[in-house]
Amino acid sequence: MYDIIIVGGGPAGLTAAVYARRANRSVLVIEKDSFGGQITFSPNVENIPGFEAVSGNEFAEKLVGQALAQGADMESAEVTGIVRGENGVFTVLTDGDAWLSRSVILASGAKHRTLGLEGEEELIGNGISFCAVCDGAFYRGRQVAVVGGGNSALQETLLLADLCEKVTVIQNLPFLTGEKKLADAVTAKPNVEVITSAVVDAYLGTPDTGVTGVRIKKDGGELIELPAAAVFLAVGLVPQNEAFADLVALDERGYADSGENCLTKTPGLFVAGDCRAKRIRQVTTAAADGAVAALAACDYLGE
Repeated sequence: MYDIIIVGGGPAGLTAAVYARRANRSVLVIEKDSFGGQITFSPNVENIPGFEAVSGNEFAEKLVGQALAQGADMESAEVTGIVRGENGVFTVLTDGDAWLSRSVILASGAKHRTLGLEGEEELIGNGISFCAVCDGAFYRGRQVAVVGGGNSALQETLLLADLCEKVTVIQNLPFLTGEKKLADAVTAKPNVEVITSAVVDAYLGTPDTGVTGVRIKKDGGELIELPAAAVFLAVGLVPQNEAFADLVALDERGYADSGENCLTKTPGLFVAGDCRAKRIRQVTTAAADGAVAALAACDYLGE
């Protein structure tokens, strides 16, 4: 039995693991995808204290290494449910195993939001991508589109602009919502076109041909077809909390309805990171949540 099981191996979960191990608590981190979380998709991060610039992959590797060096156990699996027994012991269920723990920290994060258009699922991985650093090189010298106007979309655009013949940014609002420094860098690129007040209406192409372009709809109703060998989606995230809804109160968007103390309605269960309802979602706030949740769990175990 572990003192603390952490569901999710992103910055929040890994920070929680470091703090819990430094408090001499036994820790297991369970991650269904890749350890490091969403930060691994960022080619260049410049807002983490202590790093003038660092790639998301490098930062994630350092976090994983730090947690392992402190003695945390790690398991690659998907958590399908959590049950709290009458004795207060949690059973964390994965596809093939059941793990026991005296407390649990949910740092389950969020997954990429899609547009919900016809044929989208079939084109994911065949022209639709969520990661320029992963897939951008496949479209070197070609025309691509980026959907979104926040920091993630702008970072993707800057990377793609150095690889591709042309990058078209499609933003549903009248302006880019990312940091001004990023927005200025994007608009300064000669091979980047920014189209605002427009939404993607349809994907062009088939599963056989892959993506060949997009059809966009402008605010006035005008439809325009744009050629694109790939579409990179950066339109937000969906929290991964459905499997835990019986133990954690969720808000209308599915985020854990917990404050800065990271507590939930279930004693011994805490939340941290992007799965929690909050105004600011940055790697620094995720790490802060991880520290708070770990210390709260340690206090709970000491009671």
